[in-house]
Amino acid sequence: MAHNPYYSGSPSDHFDGTRFFNPEEQSPDRGFGDILKWRRTSVVAPWPTSVTVEAARPETRVEGLAITMVGHASLLIQAAGLNLLTDPVWSDRASPLAFAGPKRVTAPGIAFFDLPPIDAVLLSHNHYDHLDAWTLRRLHERHDPLFVMPLGNDAIVGKSVPGARMAVADWGERVALGEHHATTLTRANHWSARGIRDRRMALWAGHWLNTPAASVWFAGDTGYGTGAIFREIRERHGAPDVALIPIGAYEPRWFMKPQHVDPSEAVRIMQDVEATAALGIHWGTFQLTDEAREAPVEALASALAQAGVPKERFRAAEPGRTYAFHAGS
Repeated sequence: MAHNPYYSGSPSDHFDGTRFFNPEEQSPDRGFGDILKWRRTSVVAPWPTSVTVEAARPETRVEGLAITMVGHASLLIQAAGLNLLTDPVWSDRASPLAFAGPKRVTAPGIAFFDLPPIDAVLLSHNHYDHLDAWTLRRLHERHDPLFVMPLGNDAIVGKSVPGARMAVADWGERVALGEHHATTLTRANHWSARGIRDRRMALWAGHWLNTPAASVWFAGDTGYGTGAIFREIRERHGAPDVALIPIGAYEPRWFMKPQHVDPSEAVRIMQDVEATAALGIHWGTFQLTDEAREAPVEALASALAQAGVPKERFRAAEPGRTYAFHAGS
């Protein structure tokens, strides 16, 4: 049996003693042959080398709820006096290498030194476009936030960021972020790996954020699958005031469907959890898959129209834009 370098807990309904898995859902695992087929048959849409971004300069604290798009899955959530980041990546590439790998085409929507004091960082999983060790070290040195993450990811963060304050949880477990704020880890249909031998050895998740201002659900990376996990989230937690749902990195569907939703599935997720409002994330910063940069935005508009959902309820988040929300609106 393979050795798990990250986690050694007891088996559960989503951990077999070595690897985590998605219960009752299609496996997202893809072999070398699948990757070769993708590369042989794909038609990759051209992307611009850069897109102009007017960076935001956020307020120090916000009493209500404001969410600023940094890029990809990195967002600043300011809620009832607390400042949080999701999956922060300020690096030029989503890669273990500084000279190779997907290069960002949009500068961060907030300059690093314009960040307000960061109280906590919510991590969803260990892929390089979500867990960027260089950025985490910079945040630790400047802000000393609490890093909250799914099982096994603490081994990676602890090694990369000595002295980091960490909280680790399983699906369904709650982590306090202060007296009045907390996050609960939610299921996602995804996987994890930092190399070629550690597939699914650290857990992946979303975050359900409870605050005095509003509830925010950060879905993390996920496929739609049967949709059961989203209906379960609605039943367990209620309807979020704001849902942060991925809309990009979805082509070709035969390869990506178990791990990344497309915009039409993102709209189904919004409807399943009955979110009051949603922001589309995970698009337009790094070219990870075959679709054109603007394709997710266009497909989202089409999916909303087909579903009869007002476009104002589900917007594709733009880097540098701040979105203000009120509970129940």
